[in-house]
Amino acid sequence: MGGKYRITGNRYPRMRKPRRRGRLVFLAVASVAVLGVTGWGTWQLIDVFTGGRKASAAGTDGDCSTKASASPSATSAARALPKPGQITVNVLNATPRSGLAKQTADELKKRGFRIGQVGNATEQFDKKVKGAGLLLGPASSLNTSLPVLATQLAGAESRTDTRKGTDVDLIIGTGFKALTLQAAADQALTALTAPQSSATAPKKGC
Repeated sequence: MGGKYRITGNRYPRMRKPRRRGRLVFLAVASVAVLGVTGWGTWQLIDVFTGGRKASAAGTDGDCSTKASASPSATSAARALPKPGQITVNVLNATPRSGLAKQTADELKKRGFRIGQVGNATEQFDKKVKGAGLLLGPASSLNTSLPVLATQLAGAESRTDTRKGTDVDLIIGTGFKALTLQAAADQALTALTAPQSSATAPKKGC
């Protein structure tokens, strides 16, 4: 070299590789993502073990109450049925046995019913009612007067016709023995007019 190129001093230049800034940026972003996921998981565990948002504490949000609650509308109103004193009954005998119409009418009167016509059934029904009896009335009586009268004669069939007015007929059939005992009839009438309660089921998905 002939001394033309001489290195002086006690330090030598270092050869460094070029910095890879893209790799550093990637590592920084990845670190932030890992920290974020770790923090979210930790928060979820805390939320689970502390009861979440306490939504199920007492069903206060109305979402998942495990106990059925009574419906106010179902328990507040009884069936609107007429009382025996508001029902006029025609007692008609469709059997060969005499005296049944009057005897039955007298008993119904004692139980509070109003009595209309008492006598034999028309030819249409005479000796043609096989069961205990037939309760007959206008269409409006199907869910009003007839159910009330039916509590007095178990096994009686109920029908409607095209008559006008509100009177109903009790036509005594060949299978008739006696009216339902008054205690049992009163109990059936009480059950018929009592408020019907129902419970609301928990919401789907709870």
